[in-house]
Amino acid sequence: MTPPRPLLVPVLCAGGDCGGRDVVPDPADPAVTLLAHGIGSQHDLPISPFYAFAGAFAALFVSFLALGLLWSTSRFRGDRSGLALPAGLRRVADAPATRTTLRGLGLAGALAVLLHLLLGPDDPTRNPAPGAVYVVFWVGLVPASLLFGPVWRLLNPLRSLHRLLARALPRQGPGRPLPARLGQWPAAAGLFGFTWLELVSPDPASTTTLLIALGGYTALQLVLAARFGENWFADGDAFEAYSTLLARLSPLGRRDDGRLVLRNPLHGLDATPERPGLVATVCVLLGSTAYDGFSDNPSWINAIQTSPLGRTPAATLGLLGSIALVATLYCLCAAATRLVSGPHPGPLTAFAHSLVPISLGYLTAHYFSLLVTEGPRTVIMALGTDNAPEPLAPLGPGALAAFQVIAVVTGHVAGVVAAHDRSVRLFPPAKAVAGQLPLLALMITYTIGGLGLLLN
Repeated sequence: MTPPRPLLVPVLCAGGDCGGRDVVPDPADPAVTLLAHGIGSQHDLPISPFYAFAGAFAALFVSFLALGLLWSTSRFRGDRSGLALPAGLRRVADAPATRTTLRGLGLAGALAVLLHLLLGPDDPTRNPAPGAVYVVFWVGLVPASLLFGPVWRLLNPLRSLHRLLARALPRQGPGRPLPARLGQWPAAAGLFGFTWLELVSPDPASTTTLLIALGGYTALQLVLAARFGENWFADGDAFEAYSTLLARLSPLGRRDDGRLVLRNPLHGLDATPERPGLVATVCVLLGSTAYDGFSDNPSWINAIQTSPLGRTPAATLGLLGSIALVATLYCLCAAATRLVSGPHPGPLTAFAHSLVPISLGYLTAHYFSLLVTEGPRTVIMALGTDNAPEPLAPLGPGALAAFQVIAVVTGHVAGVVAAHDRSVRLFPPAKAVAGQLPLLALMITYTIGGLGLLLN
């Protein structure tokens, strides 16, 4: 497989300034055979669409039928589940020295990125800061959260800065309580802002752009934390909420008694709180990943470059449209579920957790090769090593195609299982399976879309 191009080159051109030229990449050109975020075209991923779709549909239908026949009562126990790990391990994990060390690492990493942005060249091929933000941090947070739980809560430099400021500046009483209706809406808005910066803004890898965006976000977060207290970051910081949501699928978690445990990831997923804004957060993740999948399509690039609105407004509408489509399909599914199974107080949030493994499947398929190729090169560049080698593709074309299809399908099957368990808990047995038919239709629709983007 052709080695990837320098980080973010196609995104820069697709989202904004291409020197005033209508540039449409040729899919047959070796320079564009591996796209910026790790998904190649069908030319690069030689797998039969027929077998990909047939395998996906078979997996979904077999799962649905098996669950309907064999899974008649709820089996997931949320935060009450898990095999307790040794108490000594918990003491080490919760020790003040461990927490202080992790906070120090988070601050050191943020300071390193800031120094590279301020002092480094405005060139993503020579400055590691864009790669640190868009690859090591944004993409690397996915496997880190899956392996170790909500790690960004421990590393978050915003929390550390807030604590330092709280010690330095006298407070006028306790922070105001967060309105319950706010929920995760701030996280959804923050995730949309970051994906807009990465996928739509005219020059996302520019040091000036990153300084303004990160500086503005930091200032806003610190002001809101000063108003509402440190609890603000749990839902108000987009990246902490993102890490916590993905960590629901980590085998490492905590029981409701505080014990550190190993558990079936689907038990942790079942414990996802039904909060306002949860659906919006997951739909932003799904919709932005879908937009990223087709934003490098030559016809789309040509459309936004020739749009009378201008490139950035047209791309913004494309991103919003992609998220809106994902959300609309889910809302229609929730309405159909209520119609089939009867009234339910919260059909939107009741099954929102089942979208999390689907999002994870898309993220894994979409960003895997980006992380394992650009991630090491970013680290080498940050260490100041000259003549860093070009990253090599981690898998051959066929193996990469199979991996990506398996990731997408596995995410959907896990979503079907999570939705089924929730359905048999909420609805009478006679309606539980029938109530999942809209969800199955939604999973099939998402599968068609995901595989279509993957193989297009």
